[in-house]
Amino acid sequence: MADPLGAGVTGDSPSVLVIGGGLAGLAAATALAPRGFRVTLLESRQRLGGRASSFTDPATGQMVDACQHVTMGCCTNFAHFCKSVGIGQFLEAQEKLYFFTPNGMRSVFKADPLPAPFHLGRALAGSHYLTPLDKLRVAWGMISMLRESPHADPPLLDWLRQHWQNDRTIDRFWATVLVSALNESVDRLGFKYARKVFVDGFLRSRAGYVVHVPTVPLGRLYGDELREWLASRNVDVRLNGAARSVNFEQGVVSHVELRDGSILTADQYILAAPFERVRDLLPDDIAAMPLFANIKHLEASPIASVHLWFNRPVMSLPHAVLVGCVGQWVFNRGETSPGEHYLQVVISAARLDRSKLPDVILAELKRLFPEVGRASLLRSKVVTEHTLTFSPVAGVDHWRPGQATPIRNLFLAGDWTATGWPATMEGAVRSGYLAAEAILDLCGRPESIVLPS
Repeated sequence: MADPLGAGVTGDSPSVLVIGGGLAGLAAATALAPRGFRVTLLESRQRLGGRASSFTDPATGQMVDACQHVTMGCCTNFAHFCKSVGIGQFLEAQEKLYFFTPNGMRSVFKADPLPAPFHLGRALAGSHYLTPLDKLRVAWGMISMLRESPHADPPLLDWLRQHWQNDRTIDRFWATVLVSALNESVDRLGFKYARKVFVDGFLRSRAGYVVHVPTVPLGRLYGDELREWLASRNVDVRLNGAARSVNFEQGVVSHVELRDGSILTADQYILAAPFERVRDLLPDDIAAMPLFANIKHLEASPIASVHLWFNRPVMSLPHAVLVGCVGQWVFNRGETSPGEHYLQVVISAARLDRSKLPDVILAELKRLFPEVGRASLLRSKVVTEHTLTFSPVAGVDHWRPGQATPIRNLFLAGDWTATGWPATMEGAVRSGYLAAEAILDLCGRPESIVLPS
């Protein structure tokens, strides 16, 4: 095995071309480079991180996240990736979650010093937005989830109805957690990944529910430290290098052609593009193979974020989880420039009229936080990402391919591949690690890289 800085890489070392510089491609590169592979990382944009992106606020020139990304304590592989490349210090744990209802009432959700799953019992009991009977229904629902097979995937709404859940518990509890976690409405979700959210996030370990929020913009999170780590391991990062096609000869990948007409070759190839782009990069006969053809059945789910800048502080808490509102999360980013105080509100499964969102969200915030009504809104911006994640509908795993493909030297990575996780940063990192494991296995060097949950 090569030393930690990749000094074992030589001109004779096996080469890997990773197409896509999002988290999946980055995870694959960071797994293979220290293990003696010559890695080239191809990214179509001028930055790394893929959908975890920032934009420049034209009013101030500051970097602003298109949509706030968070992780949880159960996301072991994403945490491993961040620690490995030296960016773990930019994530801040928030062990208290603040739940608000439209009337401004608040519940604090935090763990007690008890073993899982009893550590959150008092937090559930103290949820003001559920009646005592609601809480019993929810408790029974979670007990029933634990008893189900982790592979079962009926429509979630049918399962909830069959297990004593009513409109109130579905809207105020299950939807509050799941819509933001899975970026899909409850009526469209399958059971499997809803169960995973609750089992891994709330029932399996004491730290699973803890939310970790980046303290810097995503463009900074996947910035200097990451690029320095890649450079120190001899990873050749090609930004603004959009792939036009993956080309084949004699049944294997021969080369990748870029949009500028240049050609790149390698021994192994990892296609870490978004699922809606994969088949476009392949020849028709390859794209028609069942493993690739099934990808067309994956559906995208949109997410929107409303960015609001006020002339004074309007919220003292770091975040708020909204119950029974259009918005699901409010993130307080503080005073980002002199005299400007910035909030971001995230709306998952955002199949809404974008033009009305700023007014709707502002009205909600005024009810929740009185200071909003006393402040002046300096400006707002709505960002909608229409294909941010795949939709985890019932049976979705039938369409998700594994990382190894029938093409001997072609591998897939992306949160949309078969990872056992929904479309999350954890799922993306797992996919990259799994693709690296498949390449190591092909090279006769089997090794487990993926960490257990």
